[in-house]
Amino acid sequence: MAGALLWLAGTFVAITAVNDSDAAEAPASAHGSADVFAAPGIAMAWAILRGATEASTLVVVRLAVDRTMFGSVSVVGIDPFTQREQSVLPPRSTTPPIDVRVPRPQFADFPRTEFRLFASATAAPGEAPKLVVFYLGVPDTTPELASEAALETYLAGRIAGARDGGRKSPP
Repeated sequence: MAGALLWLAGTFVAITAVNDSDAAEAPASAHGSADVFAAPGIAMAWAILRGATEASTLVVVRLAVDRTMFGSVSVVGIDPFTQREQSVLPPRSTTPPIDVRVPRPQFADFPRTEFRLFASATAAPGEAPKLVVFYLGVPDTTPELASEAALETYLAGRIAGARDGGRKSPP
C-alpha cells in the first residue's frame, strides 16, 4: 500500500513538472481586435485594398517590428474547426518592409490569423514563437481603400499613430 501511494505521489509530481515546463515554454499570446495593434516591439495596421472583384480584393497588414526583440516572423491562417493551417507568410526576417497581402476570400476558409514572432533571426523548424498575435477574422474597423496610394498613406499613418501610443516603438 505504501509503495502504491509513493508511486502515485511520484507520478503526480512528474505530471506537475511536465505541465509547469510546458507552461513556461508557451509563447506570449495577444488577441488583436481592431485594425491597429501595438505592443512592446510590434505595431501592425490592417487595411483592405478593393479590387475589381471580391476575388481580387486584398487584405493588407503592415508590420513594424523591433528587430532586437523579434528577429523573424511568420503568418498562418487557421481553420478553427479542423485546425488545418495555411501558410500566409513563411518565416522571414523582420527587416522592413513587411506587408502581408491576403486575398479577402481566404478568410472564409481560414478565419483565424496568427502572426508568430520569433526571437531568432531565422526561426528553426519547431521553434516556439516568442509572441503570437491572433485575430479572428478581419477586424470590423478595417477600412476599404480604392488605390495603392491611399493604402500606403493610411498604413503609414496608422503605424506612426501606434508608435506614438505610449508603447515601445519599433525602429
